[in-house]
Amino acid sequence: MARRALITGIGGQDGSYLAEQLLDEGYEVVGLVRPPVGRDLPLLGEAAQRIEQVSGDLSDHESLRRAVAEVEPDELYHLAAPTFVPASWDEPGAVLHEIAGATAALLTAARELRDPPRVLVATSSEIFGEAGVSPQNEESPTRPRSPYGVAKLAAHHLVGVMRRQYGLFAVSAITYNHESPRRPERFLPRKVSRGAAAIALGLQEELVLGALDAVRDWSHAADIMRGARMALQAPEPNDYVFASGVGRTVRELVDAAFKAAGVSPEGRIKVDQALVRAPEATPPVGDPSRARELLGWEPQISFDEMIAEMVAADIADLRAGA
Repeated sequence: MARRALITGIGGQDGSYLAEQLLDEGYEVVGLVRPPVGRDLPLLGEAAQRIEQVSGDLSDHESLRRAVAEVEPDELYHLAAPTFVPASWDEPGAVLHEIAGATAALLTAARELRDPPRVLVATSSEIFGEAGVSPQNEESPTRPRSPYGVAKLAAHHLVGVMRRQYGLFAVSAITYNHESPRRPERFLPRKVSRGAAAIALGLQEELVLGALDAVRDWSHAADIMRGARMALQAPEPNDYVFASGVGRTVRELVDAAFKAAGVSPEGRIKVDQALVRAPEATPPVGDPSRARELLGWEPQISFDEMIAEMVAADIADLRAGA
């Protein structure tokens, strides 16, 4: 019989790539969605018709437990969370409830099933914060700088505690920045790819950004989700950093996007000091050695290929809109 996977956050960037990959492997895929069930999943296109839906909300922990009991999955991928880090300062309590609390509810629900599923929880490089070392691996110090990072660190530790206490096959996927054309435009890489596309089409004169020397470790979301699948198909549960292992500046991101758009960024970039954050003492760059050695995972889509794909999608979208 086909394996059955339950995905939280199936309507987002990560969930849509993961669902497509699992469907290609012959899985039955169920997506947890906020009520009402039957929501459109536009990022999945035609594949959405092959996905079941079950009702659940991160703020309603009992609804999460009911969903897991109803679906009885073989694999549970918990990807859903508030994802825009700066917004976590607005309501830290709600962020903790929806990230750490929801993770606890799902892990408990999984443990209570007669045949507990394998569980993957997507955590974040934000758990490291000012770790004092770069690149970071699974054993690096964790000193988060935001309520979001604190909540993700709590979720990360919950995975380890439940794994040790109950023998649950539980994995923390420590994901670094990962992008695609499916990423919302409020995130920096999409802002840059969209801006380069608009300038190339003559729809925009300049792109306003913050610090150009800020460093991030960017990968393609499809690669990161392939790693998530591999982690749950491994013989033993473990925690994994999923990252490219290469730190790049925002300036490099801009150069790649404008090159893909066929225009020069010269004179087109304006730095707004209001968008410039304090310099980070520890560059957020991941060391994916464990994933490479234990899973055989490597990113397959290069940074330049990823940015070119995003720019091409934005150019097509802007042309269609015009």
